[in-house]
Amino acid sequence: MSNWIRVAPLNEFPQLGARVVRHDGKEIAVFRNAGEDVFAMNDSCPHKGGPLSQGIVYGNTVTCPLHGMNICFDDGKALAPDEGCVGTYPVKVEEGVVFLQV
Repeated sequence: MSNWIRVAPLNEFPQLGARVVRHDGKEIAVFRNAGEDVFAMNDSCPHKGGPLSQGIVYGNTVTCPLHGMNICFDDGKALAPDEGCVGTYPVKVEEGVVFLQV
């Protein structure tokens, strides 16, 4: 069974940035793009385990800070020519607050 957990108010997320949520031993990066869209995925690049939360956000992707792998927020898949996938999580914003489904 999945639960929605409160993360933080949206205005506490920097545009083009991320925050890390720790839940049940997992580190989950919650990102905000240039607008008010939020996305969540495991905070570990499939290539070498780099911290995606420290990557560069552009549109609906994040670039791993270690080796430049680009990961799509929508499905967690690496963009070609790279290969790999990261687990993603549903997120929503209600009344200005970000919630994560775990």
